[in-house]
Amino acid sequence: MFPPPKAYGRKTVDRAPNSQHNNMLTLTTCLHLFPNNNNNIIIPILRTKPHFPSTITPASSISYPINSNASLSSIAPLEAILFDIDGTLCDSDPLHYYAFRDMLQEIGFNDGSPIDEEFFINNISGKHNKELCNVLLPDWEFEKAMKFMVDKEALFRRLAAEQLEPISGLNNVCKWVEDLGLKRAAVTNAPKSNAELLISMLKLQDFFEVIVLAEECARPKPFPDPYLKALNALKVSPNHTFVFEDSVSGIKAANGAGMAAVGMATRNPEQMLLDAGASLVIKDYNDPKLWENLQEMIQQKLPI
Repeated sequence: MFPPPKAYGRKTVDRAPNSQHNNMLTLTTCLHLFPNNNNNIIIPILRTKPHFPSTITPASSISYPINSNASLSSIAPLEAILFDIDGTLCDSDPLHYYAFRDMLQEIGFNDGSPIDEEFFINNISGKHNKELCNVLLPDWEFEKAMKFMVDKEALFRRLAAEQLEPISGLNNVCKWVEDLGLKRAAVTNAPKSNAELLISMLKLQDFFEVIVLAEECARPKPFPDPYLKALNALKVSPNHTFVFEDSVSGIKAANGAGMAAVGMATRNPEQMLLDAGASLVIKDYNDPKLWENLQEMIQQKLPI
């Protein structure tokens, strides 16, 4: 059960007329975030793009055959760890749920009945906003549907600014990664404004070397493009990298890019993540199963 959000106020969202649309996608850049030492405001800095292959490998329609008892030790020597943001670094799904629930109810979605958590998990969680325009508002003009999504994200950021919580044990994992000198990147389907806010609130702007935004990739998750970009930017092998992900689309994207994924059962059912192709599913970053696997990697002579 999602915890209730704090009280908030906002404007009513207008309905949009019907129409067809064409999605327009752009190529990615890698976003680096640095703190401004003068006023502590996070400023996005777009650096020169690393070399990316002109042809992007498409995602496989079948997830890799990985079972829940599989060890991650075969990945050693470990070179890098990639992190999703929403639901993986922080427990943000309840805030997304309440924002969608209230705004969809305002426009008469589902005959005015509020969506439930099961609908959110099965139809919304982990999906990119452009995809959600088709899923939730297929008869709306694309521009108007995207305006709805922009307004929803603004409401989410208002909620997150007041009550965002990191996943338990996150600081321990980040320290472990830093102590071993591993490369790391955040890879997200979230809009840039959301990614900037969450990473800033979690005080991780100096932790990540690279942040890849799916909205700036040719295709978002569940396609592998965002993760392929991260691998190329960090110049690491998928055979020596794994991913923390909390959604079906994210796990499929990681598998499609040739990497194992550790599923975060923050809100999504464990079996759903296993069926999507997760190598291992953990409750949070304090889960003994995670640390047993990390210890195995160290025993495999992981380079420090």
